[in-house]
Amino acid sequence: MGVKGLQTFAQNYCHNVCNMVSLRALATAHKSSYPESTPTVVVDAMGCLRTWYTPNDWVQGGQWKEYLCSLENFISAFHTAGIQLVFIFDGVIEQKKRDEWVKRRLRDNGKIAQIFHYIKTTGQQPGRHMFFIPSGISTFTKSALQLLGQEVISSSVEADYEVAAYGLQHNCLGILGEDSDYLIFDTVRYFSISMLRLDSLETYVYSRENLCSTLGLRLCDLPLLACLLGNDIIPEHILGGFQRKCTALYCSKHNKPNKRTQVIWDVAAFISNLPSSPHGLEKVVDMLPRWFDKTLLHNGIAAYVLPQQNSPWLPLEVKHCVSAVNLIESSICPDKEIVQVVLSKLQRGSVCKILTLGENECSNTLEDEYDFEIPAQALVYRPARQHVYSILLGTVYGSADAYPVVKEWYVYPGNHLLQPDIVQAVPLSIPGEIPSLRTLWLKNSPDVEQIRFHMCLACFHAESFTDELRALEPRLAALCCLMIYIALQVVSICQKDIEAFLAQVLCLPEKSAAQLKSLQDP
Repeated sequence: MGVKGLQTFAQNYCHNVCNMVSLRALATAHKSSYPESTPTVVVDAMGCLRTWYTPNDWVQGGQWKEYLCSLENFISAFHTAGIQLVFIFDGVIEQKKRDEWVKRRLRDNGKIAQIFHYIKTTGQQPGRHMFFIPSGISTFTKSALQLLGQEVISSSVEADYEVAAYGLQHNCLGILGEDSDYLIFDTVRYFSISMLRLDSLETYVYSRENLCSTLGLRLCDLPLLACLLGNDIIPEHILGGFQRKCTALYCSKHNKPNKRTQVIWDVAAFISNLPSSPHGLEKVVDMLPRWFDKTLLHNGIAAYVLPQQNSPWLPLEVKHCVSAVNLIESSICPDKEIVQVVLSKLQRGSVCKILTLGENECSNTLEDEYDFEIPAQALVYRPARQHVYSILLGTVYGSADAYPVVKEWYVYPGNHLLQPDIVQAVPLSIPGEIPSLRTLWLKNSPDVEQIRFHMCLACFHAESFTDELRALEPRLAALCCLMIYIALQVVSICQKDIEAFLAQVLCLPEKSAAQLKSLQDP
């Protein structure tokens, strides 16, 4: 989510809304007030990736050890100050946000096309001004943080909602991220990751109370403000007429230097003259197009109302949070108990979405849509995913020949994301009976472990090399399994490509992050 221009407005046009603070000092004060608890900052991980990933040679991705050092330094700075960190990642894309998600993915496709055009026309790597998060970095970051002993959570709803709810529920020191929605939620302090000085642990903190004071609003009015300015639930383009009416009413009172600033002032002035009640919301609806469904406005406001909170604008509170129980009850997987186990162990990640919703998704990757020799990764790995779907979902429909389907929202060249790809699960062609998901997940006997290993190889069509791969250490076995699969799926792969993969695994691990950073092209 996010409200366009609101954070810039708060920084530049509101007195005392944005101030530099010492997280170290705040942690000391928090510890004094709550001696039984450790000061905790809940981190919106997706909003921090750009800050953590610092290599200049970002187009190639990688730089694993350098990135790991960056994360270690980040964690160490907070731990030295006695501050605990909890990292929350996006776990699901809610259906009401899917249209906005699609718009962003298509917009990002345009950015990626510009990157490849720049490379092909200049023969150089683009600078940070064209920076785009390298493919898979969010997944790798989860693994890295877990490797470093950090608490990592994949959200069951929109991540910013879960971050705000977690911060409030656990009396956290604050939220660290870069999302103007944290100015809207009635939760703990909001700290800026982009302004963070890691050496001194100083950054900006935003005051919702002072924002409200400046705009003449109450805290409970901020969700309505966000909806009428435009967010992921109510797109800005359908609010143009409403906003022009507000400007016509209040422009003379707040003559400001740019259009967006003017709109924020005028919409806030309109809200401040309404009774904070469902009746007041009816007056808002009267200003909107006739075809506008007020349920959309209800949902938009409710998206900011945290558990145990209420909004005076809503006639009946619409509970936004989707609990694990709701997910289990909507599971296409018939074994509800194993779904509950998966939810508890994986914190509602990709596997959980497949089990409960029958959906899977993948955002943009750095691929040149005009390079027709290299197929899109989404299509290259689809056969492997189809095998994984069969393991997770089995024969849901009761027949050995009837395998379920999964709706895939995968970004790849030529896919305009008008609807999901319907991908059917494909059973593994291995001898013997395939164990149930319950057996594979819960039993740890040697024979089951051997079956799991064989099934993993079979997903990547490498089961013929089981004995050879078992003799290798895991990281090398994984690489060889991947190379076998890619060689089978991508006809354009050449010997030099294989050698590059092997060099990364065999040569680079022995070098330190500093040595890797100083490597020069041959």
